[in-house]
Amino acid sequence: MMKKKTWDLYAPIYKRAMKADRKIYDYMYARIPEVIKGKKVLEIATGPGLLAKHVAHAASEMIATDYSEGMIKEAKKGECPPNLTFGIADAMALPYENGSFDAVLIANALHIVPDPEKALSEIDRVLKPGGILIAPNFIEHKGTLGSRIWSGILKLAGVRFERQWSAKEYLDFLSANGWTPVFTKEMPARITIMYAECKRKT
Repeated sequence: MMKKKTWDLYAPIYKRAMKADRKIYDYMYARIPEVIKGKKVLEIATGPGLLAKHVAHAASEMIATDYSEGMIKEAKKGECPPNLTFGIADAMALPYENGSFDAVLIANALHIVPDPEKALSEIDRVLKPGGILIAPNFIEHKGTLGSRIWSGILKLAGVRFERQWSAKEYLDFLSANGWTPVFTKEMPARITIMYAECKRKT
């Protein structure tokens, strides 16, 4: 897993690095507010807070977290919706009570945590019954020349992929861990993203 110190150093350039995939993020900025409207939301691995700042207006309350102090420092810069707060938290040991949230958002992070199964278990614990998981994630890391080049650049920067899923493998992973995808969309980018909204299997 990428060390906290590396994430802290990477934080100031993270927003610039993501600009090349603007269309992908524009889609999520439009889609996610419709899904979280009026809900209490937790975001895990918020990074510099870009996604949170674009979607929090629709929620009743949103807490956006990251385990990197540097990322949270970046996230707190600039304008922020009044219902959005930032904090430091570990995805595999969330500091929240059972059933605290209506929705949990974790974008492009499950492939880099050392134990994504544990992260999903923690998400299940803090979600209310019937809550929704929004988990867009990089897939097909070596699927195209562009993705191989970008993956190589990230590796040099210290970003290591603990898991490298195909689209089917990622959805199967979610299903195997007790989640039913209720909406999915594969989105081509430098590294393809599989957008997934899931409900807990009953």
